[in-house]
Amino acid sequence: MLTASEKTASGAGRRIGAMPIARAWILCLLTAALAACARFEPRPLSPQASAARFEARSLADPGLENYLAHRQRRSPAWPPRTWDVDLLTLAALYYHPELEVARAQQQVAEAAVGVARHGPSPSLNFTPGYNADALAGMSPWILGWAADFPIETAGRRGDRERQAAYRRDAARFDLAGAAWRVRSRVRRRMLAYDGALREAALLKQTLKLREDLAAAMQRRLAAGEAARPAADSARAAQAETRLQLNSALGRAATARAALAAAVGVPVADLDTVKLSFAALERPPAAAQIPARSVRRAALANRADLLAALARYEASQSALRLEIARQYPDLRIGPGYQWDQGADKWSLGIGLTLPLFARGRIAQAKAKRKLAAARFTALQARDIARTERALAGYRAALAAREAARSLAATQQSRAQAAQRRFAAGDSDRGALDQAQLRALAAQAIRLNASLRAQRALGALEDAIERPLEGAIAVSTLPAPRRDAPDSQGSRP
Repeated sequence: MLTASEKTASGAGRRIGAMPIARAWILCLLTAALAACARFEPRPLSPQASAARFEARSLADPGLENYLAHRQRRSPAWPPRTWDVDLLTLAALYYHPELEVARAQQQVAEAAVGVARHGPSPSLNFTPGYNADALAGMSPWILGWAADFPIETAGRRGDRERQAAYRRDAARFDLAGAAWRVRSRVRRRMLAYDGALREAALLKQTLKLREDLAAAMQRRLAAGEAARPAADSARAAQAETRLQLNSALGRAATARAALAAAVGVPVADLDTVKLSFAALERPPAAAQIPARSVRRAALANRADLLAALARYEASQSALRLEIARQYPDLRIGPGYQWDQGADKWSLGIGLTLPLFARGRIAQAKAKRKLAAARFTALQARDIARTERALAGYRAALAAREAARSLAATQQSRAQAAQRRFAAGDSDRGALDQAQLRALAAQAIRLNASLRAQRALGALEDAIERPLEGAIAVSTLPAPRRDAPDSQGSRP
């Protein structure tokens, strides 16, 4: 039989033998924790590579073809014979960098929802010790560990998830707003380009007539049938018209570059396609746009209003979260200690004391009030903007109709002058003057039409909904499959 001292030594030996097992378990836990960690992957951003990708963009890109087929839910003829404002808008939604920023912000908000689903992480403490006065035959080492498991109470995790979800919704509406701004910018730049081209065409006709008048006046001066001031005046009018033509051609080149920037492609790429401006020539009548429907559309469609409403709901969730933090969290802390051959277990139960909660609650209430005030102010501003845009559009349509009537009258007079000239009842100078007046009336009509189209664009911007064309920009634009990520590299 074993003596008492032998039994003690045998038990101590078994406990000493248990030390490698405990160490093995700890090593396994640490290895598993390290294996689950994410690794950093550097993605350098190269300005040269980014510029090269931009220069390689094209309206004939196969990826753009697939994108158009997906958005239009049909297979378009490729490449399109003409590019109108709708197709260029879709190309801009595919290429424009502003949408890449908005999509990245949405991804940040989506990731925040995933973070909100997780509660506080548990902790593990390892507390080794050494007993310098250990008895002979006893291990001097003291090994201990303790875990801490926090448990959230009062539905705090749900409040945090709702807050992140509302912020994600706001980011989605911001993306929709960015898509509309891209569409609006394409339309404005295309309208400016069309206006400059049409103005230049009228000025070319005007310059031809001015040259004929100046030449005729010069012949009359040489024949002694006209005075020098009249000839000088004709040459000055010719030079002024040439200057106006050069200015219009310069504006057309600038507008073309601005249109390419709005689409997100190099300006040289627009030289390879044919543009169609037909959608910019038929503004809807004022009777087709009732004021009540416009206000209703503004309140229902504007992305900034919807985003502000989502941010208000997020502030409500933040207030609920701060109120829930008044209640203490529960903490469970099991522990173990191997003390010189003795196994010691412990279980700790603790509470987190939520001191000074009223200050955070007051701050959350103030933020909710601020979000409500911002929404109310934004709503009032948008309603006023909508009514102002509708009034401006109606006035622009009336001016356009008056200019159309004036142009028709002057065109009739020019045709009458043409008949008199053909019959020999008037000279060439009278015909040229009548045609100049007709061209001036056409220029007035052109400016009135452009103002009406700009007013229509302002009205569309007020309600963030197209009133012409067939594109639906209110839906969130899908990300490009080949779009580079925020670091400039493709996934």
